[in-house]
Amino acid sequence: MAAWGAGVDSTAMIVELVARGEPPDVVLMADTGSERPETDAFVPLFRNWLDDHGVENHVVRYVPRRFKHWPPYASLLENLLTNGTLPSISFGRHSCSQKWKIAPQDRWTEAWPPAIDAWRRGEKVVKLIGYDCSPADNRRYAEREGFDDPRYVFRYPLREWGWTRLDCARRIREAGLPVPVKSSCFFCVAMKPDELRSLPPAYLRLIVLIEARAAPRLRTVEGLWRSSVKGRGGAQPRPGSMTRFIRDEGLLSPRQVDRIVATAPTELLRFQAAAARVELAARPSMHDWLVRFNAGVRDEAA
Repeated sequence: MAAWGAGVDSTAMIVELVARGEPPDVVLMADTGSERPETDAFVPLFRNWLDDHGVENHVVRYVPRRFKHWPPYASLLENLLTNGTLPSISFGRHSCSQKWKIAPQDRWTEAWPPAIDAWRRGEKVVKLIGYDCSPADNRRYAEREGFDDPRYVFRYPLREWGWTRLDCARRIREAGLPVPVKSSCFFCVAMKPDELRSLPPAYLRLIVLIEARAAPRLRTVEGLWRSSVKGRGGAQPRPGSMTRFIRDEGLLSPRQVDRIVATAPTELLRFQAAAARVELAARPSMHDWLVRFNAGVRDEAA
């Protein structure tokens, strides 16, 4: 099975395996519900390509089940707003990937007949991972090298072939496909300044909302980007707060940013308190609140 992140590396890996006559038995993509807009557009396009080449493929999602007194949520964005925090990667941890990416794929595989049969025979499922031979993925691979899992054996085809990210982009173009953007949530710490500049205003407003909601609880980080980068060694300078960057760059009007920071967290807390008094079956969801939020700030911007 192939773990597909909808980015350059994993897409190229799958394209080349199909061309070599070694297609994966199944391709899984875990959707956090908070991907970049370009990724959301690329996913159905490549899934159509997989269908045309006879490769089984599925999009899986983490499904929250216990909401206590919270409004139901269905995406990583909504989870963050519910808890008033930032993604774990902004604190140097990776639990959001485990919860929203790895666990849903593992849960799907647990019901997959070929995996059940393999485990019954005492064998392991081969999971294909798209790590290339560039420096960044060399570090990622080094962290996982020798990792032993009781149910999976991990294979890294791009590393077997000696491919870099440039090789991956070339292979995707040769297949007649557009090269996808880097796969990440639109508020991930891995977002570069130029990538943030490319986001539509609706996504920028949500970034401001995330940081404003989490602000009272932040002690060790400035915001989604953790801490400021001075720009030494060729790095692009930026603050630790994406909201500050959005304001400094004029990506949203000061009035919009001020309005979100000043009022949205309080409005959200009132919504959550009201929702807590409603039985779960009739309780409004975090998505319902976001629809109203987006409509309000869009109308104000107009």
